[in-house]
Amino acid sequence: MRAYIYLTITTAAWGGNAVAGKFAVGHVSPAALTSLRWSLAVLLLLPFALPHLRRQWPIVKQSWPILLFLGVLGFALFNNFLYVALNHTSAINATIEQAATPLVIFVASFVLFRQRVTAGQLVGFAISVVGVALVASHGDLSRLLYLDVGFGDAMLLLAVLCYGTYTVCLRWKPKLHWLSLMTALAAGAFAGSLPFSLRESLAGDMILPDTEGWLVILYAAIFPSIVSQVLFIKGNELIGGNRAGVFFNLVPIFGTFFAVILLGESFHLYHLAALALVLGGIAIAERRSRQPAVVP
Repeated sequence: MRAYIYLTITTAAWGGNAVAGKFAVGHVSPAALTSLRWSLAVLLLLPFALPHLRRQWPIVKQSWPILLFLGVLGFALFNNFLYVALNHTSAINATIEQAATPLVIFVASFVLFRQRVTAGQLVGFAISVVGVALVASHGDLSRLLYLDVGFGDAMLLLAVLCYGTYTVCLRWKPKLHWLSLMTALAAGAFAGSLPFSLRESLAGDMILPDTEGWLVILYAAIFPSIVSQVLFIKGNELIGGNRAGVFFNLVPIFGTFFAVILLGESFHLYHLAALALVLGGIAIAERRSRQPAVVP
């Protein structure tokens, strides 16, 4: 139950992050948003993490390559690709493509660790994807046949690939206090974001944040960067990457609800139907997660 609560809060914060990314367009550029978000996260975490970092410094020093790898892959690259995508692709495309994250986790788990997927996980994933597609197509699944795929979609698929792989690679993280771990990962994310900010600046594409941009950065630094990442790691520890991955399909559901509240978009009956399908898919995946495994 703790894992379910952690992962639900996590996906709610990530759903809000997608809406925040839309608010950021024209107010702060993608690479600047990523760098400032993670630099602020480090500054917020550091005062609380210092005692633990001092005590665990030998482990941090020994494990810096994997900490840097995880921070760059799961935080810097994912966020940069996501924010770039939100400047170029539609909400329909973005919602559908983010639903591919559990599939990436299933495949990466098998390739890296030979962890097989249960029949229940596959069934639950499929049902959840139908719910996500229902939201994405605004209740008309035939619209999925006419999607345009472009640069933004490619960026979003790269983001999904990065975070799905990061989720599986969390098995390699060292045993650290959560404050030490998050501070090290956030520092790695900040370092990994700098080349993108440099490229953005040299290309003349950088937009420094205005008031609305700073509000987006503050939200992203506190909730998606710190709260959700800590809870996701804890949830992943409790029930494993494959089972935790199914919860990703809640992100577009929460994103839709936040869009209704914050952007004034209309709420329809298909949103309720989609939520029922996503929650039902997660329940099936959980109930049958210990059945005999099948190769994905």
